[in-house]
Amino acid sequence: MSGTTRITVTLPTEQVEELRKMTDNISGYVAEAVARQIRNELLGRYLDDHEAEYGAFTEAEMADAEARLFGPEQSEEPAVAA
Repeated sequence: MSGTTRITVTLPTEQVEELRKMTDNISGYVAEAVARQIRNELLGRYLDDHEAEYGAFTEAEMADAEARLFGPEQSEEPAVAA
């Protein structure tokens, strides 16, 4: 396991109250959320770089990716913008 560094993070009171209801390990919960966000950011950068080099993904490539990620039944629904 890698080392850790203690930091102070300020969160809205309501979020802390909800966190305490969900977990006894707030540090672990936050670390997991940060790791997930970092992975998403890095993946987004990789996909942007890929598209810059090779062009936009085709509809077929996007459908294949959605089927692999969410299963074939989910990939048939139209994507919803976040």
